[in-house]
This record gives sequence, structure tokens and C-alpha cells, in this order.
Amino acid sequence: MYIDGKQTTLSAEGSYLVGKMFYDIIRMSKVPIDGVGGLSLGADPIVTAISLVSYTEGNPIQAFIVRKEPKKHGTSLWIEGVKGLRKGAKVAIVDDVVTTAGSTLKAIHRAEEEGYEVVKVLTLVDREEGGRENLAKEGYQLEAVFTKADFLEDR
Repeated sequence: MYIDGKQTTLSAEGSYLVGKMFYDIIRMSKVPIDGVGGLSLGADPIVTAISLVSYTEGNPIQAFIVRKEPKKHGTSLWIEGVKGLRKGAKVAIVDDVVTTAGSTLKAIHRAEEEGYEVVKVLTLVDREEGGRENLAKEGYQLEAVFTKADFLEDR
């Protein structure tokens, strides 16, 4: 079963709803979250939506984007949006869909290399194909709004 999160996160209504939902989860975190980011492309609309919602709620959270490869010219950055976050900032890593968590782990590792502390990992959909377990092996707990099972008919 193919789940395309971008069909939701790139629509106006879906972007707002996902941003609001994720912001509410982040806001209720035991640890205050300074920034939210993830690997391009799946995380791009989500981190933007969360940041926009956080601003309208009077609690701005900095967004950042982790590149799949460093920028080839100019700054050669892996991460865009770093000027708004201090070293040691507590951040959440988000993704639209987690399968094996390879993209999510890449974003986590890049954020940590930048000096941030990853304290929350969120996804819109957990495809239930090992991602949660792969994250747990590295000490991260995946929080998913939906799982693949939520989209399957009862048998």
C-alpha cells in the first residue's frame, strides 16, 4: 500500500490541519521545543506549517530543513534555517511518512551534528515497516498520528 503524505501536506487545508495537530503535540511536550525540522522533501511543508501555526499561537518555533546533500555552492550547508537556532537547542524532527526511518535518522543525525538535541520525533503516518523499531534501536521514540493499519479495511 502506497501512502503519499504530500497529497495532504501540500494542500491548503491539509497543511493547516497537519501544522496545527503537530504544533499541539509539540506544545504539550514535557520539554520546550525550540525548533522543528526534517529531511527535504517530505518534511518541508510540515515544518513550515508548524512554524506558521506556532507564530499565530504566540509561541514561534523556528523551522529548519535538512538537505539530502550539502549545498553545492555558496555556504555548502546541510541545514537551512540554522541562524534562528542556538547550539544545544531542543528540536523535533518530523516526516510525512516513516517506512524504515532512513530519512528520519538522516535528519536526526544531521541535526545532532549541527549541535541540536533531538527530543521528539513525529510522523503523520507510520507505515509499520520497521521504522519505529529502527528509531528505538538508536534511542528515539516515534510518535505517529496514523499507522498503516488505520487505512486498512477490517478483514
